[in-house]
Amino acid sequence: MHEAASMLDMAARLGWRSHGLVEPNPMVGAVIVRDGRVIGMGRHRRYGGLHAEREALADCARRGENPRGAMVYCTLEPCRHTGKQPPCTEALIEAGVAGVVYACPDPAPESGGGAAVLREAGIEAHLSVASALASGLAAPFVHRVRTGLPWVIAKWAQTIDGRIATRTGESQWISGERSRARVHRLRSRVDAVLAGIGTVLADDPMLNARSVGKVRRVARRVVIDSDLDIPIDSKLVATAREVPTTVICAQELLHVRLTEEKRNRLTVAGVEVLGVLGGAATAGWLDLRSALKLLVDRHDVTTVLVESGPGLLGSLMEAQLVQEAVVYVAPLLLGDELARGAATGRVAASLSSGIRFQLVRQRRVGNDVELIYRRHGGWTTGAEV
Repeated sequence: MHEAASMLDMAARLGWRSHGLVEPNPMVGAVIVRDGRVIGMGRHRRYGGLHAEREALADCARRGENPRGAMVYCTLEPCRHTGKQPPCTEALIEAGVAGVVYACPDPAPESGGGAAVLREAGIEAHLSVASALASGLAAPFVHRVRTGLPWVIAKWAQTIDGRIATRTGESQWISGERSRARVHRLRSRVDAVLAGIGTVLADDPMLNARSVGKVRRVARRVVIDSDLDIPIDSKLVATAREVPTTVICAQELLHVRLTEEKRNRLTVAGVEVLGVLGGAATAGWLDLRSALKLLVDRHDVTTVLVESGPGLLGSLMEAQLVQEAVVYVAPLLLGDELARGAATGRVAASLSSGIRFQLVRQRRVGNDVELIYRRHGGWTTGAEV
C-alpha cells in the first residue's frame, strides 16, 4: 500500500506538468518500478503525443532497463483503443510487465476497459485509491465525459471578513501582486475564462494571461450577456481578433432586427455571438448549464475559469455547476455589512442548505493565503504541486 501511494503520487506530479498542454485529453503520469526502484517514468506531454505509459516504457529503454516483470503505476486506466496513438494496453502486454496499478478508471466508452484487456493477457491490473492526488488528476476529463459539461473553477480575492469589494464596488486591488500573477498563470492553462456583463461594464477587463513566461494555451474569453449590452469599444471586442472571444446572449436576440446592427458589428470585430434559452439555472434569464455545454460542443472546452461578480457566481453555485474554488484571502478587513460578498442570489435559511466544499490545498502567497477547495476533494487544477 505504501509503495502504491508513493508511486502514484509521483505519477500524479509527473502528469501535472502537462496542465494546459494536453486538454481535451486528460493529464496522465506513469511510473515503472522493479524491487522498489523506479526504472522508467513518463507523462502525456501534449495533445496527440505519446501517452504516459508508452513514454515510461521508452524511458526504460533509454536507461537500459528491461520492464519485463515490473510493476506499472499510472494515474489513469491504460487505454485500449487506437486514436492519435495506439493502445497503451498493447504496449504494456508486449513489454511483459507483471502488473498495473491505476488510480482512476477511464470513463470514455471508446478507451475505457483497458484493465480487462490486461487481465485477459495475464497481467494483474487493479484500481487503487491510495493516492488522492492521482485519483483526482483526471477529474476535469472525467467530469466532462460523464456530464457533458466543463470543469468550472471559481476564482476570487477577498478580505479577512469575506468581502470581494467595497459597497461602491472598489476591488483593485484586494490581493497582492504575487496572487495576481498566479491568476494569470492559471488563465494561461485553462480553456476558457468566463465573466458576466456586469464585470465587463464595471472593469472593462482583458481576461487574458499577461506577464506569463510561456502561455500554454490561449483561453477563450466568454461573456454572459443576456441583453447583448457589451460595448463595441470595450477591450474584449477591440482585441477579439487576437484572443478568441464569445458573447452568449438570450437566444431570441439572435433573430430580431433590434440587435441586428450590434450583432453584425460584433461579428466584424471577430466576436462570436451565441444564444441560449432561459431556464432553471439562470443569470439574467440565461440557462447557464446550456451555455457551458455550448462551449464543450463548439470549442471542446474542458476547463473554465470564472472571474465574475457575485450575481453570476451565485447563479453558478446555485445550479451546482462549480467544481473548484481558488480563493485568495488578503490581510485586510472592511467590517462593512454593505461591502460585497463573493456570491449572492441564493436563499440559505440554514447551514444545511449551504454548498459545502472540501479544502484540498493551502499556501502562503506573499502576504495573502491561497485556498483551494473542491466539491469532492482530491486534486486541484488551480494549484501547483
